[in-house]
Amino acid sequence: MNQTASTPGTTALRFVKAIGGRSTLAPEAGHRSGGRRNLFLLALLVAALSWSWGPAEISRWTYLFTDSGNMAEYAAGFLRPDFSDWRHYLAEMLVTIQIALWGTFLAVALSVPFGILSSHNMVPWWVLQPVRRLMDLFRAIHEVVFAVLFVVAVGLGPFAGVMALFIHTTGILAKLFSEAVEAIDPRPVEAIRTTGASRVQQIIYGVIPQVLPLWISYSLYRLESNVRSATVLGIIGAGGIGQVLFESIRAFYYPEASAILIIVVITVTIMDLISQLLRRLVI
Repeated sequence: MNQTASTPGTTALRFVKAIGGRSTLAPEAGHRSGGRRNLFLLALLVAALSWSWGPAEISRWTYLFTDSGNMAEYAAGFLRPDFSDWRHYLAEMLVTIQIALWGTFLAVALSVPFGILSSHNMVPWWVLQPVRRLMDLFRAIHEVVFAVLFVVAVGLGPFAGVMALFIHTTGILAKLFSEAVEAIDPRPVEAIRTTGASRVQQIIYGVIPQVLPLWISYSLYRLESNVRSATVLGIIGAGGIGQVLFESIRAFYYPEASAILIIVVITVTIMDLISQLLRRLVI
């Protein structure tokens, strides 16, 4: 009888030892690999910051202290807010909110199809790449630049601001929407596909229910951001409170400008509270 033959017990013992050996060595290898990756990322971050130090003029941070008197003198003009014309300020602030509402609404409506067409798990590459590059274009150009273009095209006023926010926000939301779509669980979509549903039905019943909470959250956040952006767009003639603010600062009416800034801060705070309430109700 062959004495070197393996019995079931020795075979099982060897299997356990082999598994045990791998289970103890694999985590150590993983830790080493993760440690090297983290060191590489840290070195990359340090290199990027070092490369940016000079062009960004970070060495001038001492000016914040040596020239603090100039900043204090300028800020002193804002310490006595003048609310004598508050009705006009509130009316312009409402226009700013309306600009943000329409710009965000149009962007959300267009971002739904563009977000799906920008998802690699929804469309072929020859559809994906052109749509993504178009969204990159919308996102790369700042809304201020779009506002200047639309002011030239349609004239001064809130409509130019609406169109600028609409185009720029579409690029941002389409990217966020597509990332949510790419992270879905594919099993519900596959189950719906087995029933013979069309591609549109698969998206409506299998994709959108999974991503809708994230889409709503992203849309509400962009609405908050667009209220602030609409304030800036008013400075270049796109309507709203920003135009009044710019005229006050340019004319050195600092008390009036201070009152406008306070109204803007209060409005943004209220919008944030409303957004939080809507998230709790909808999501």
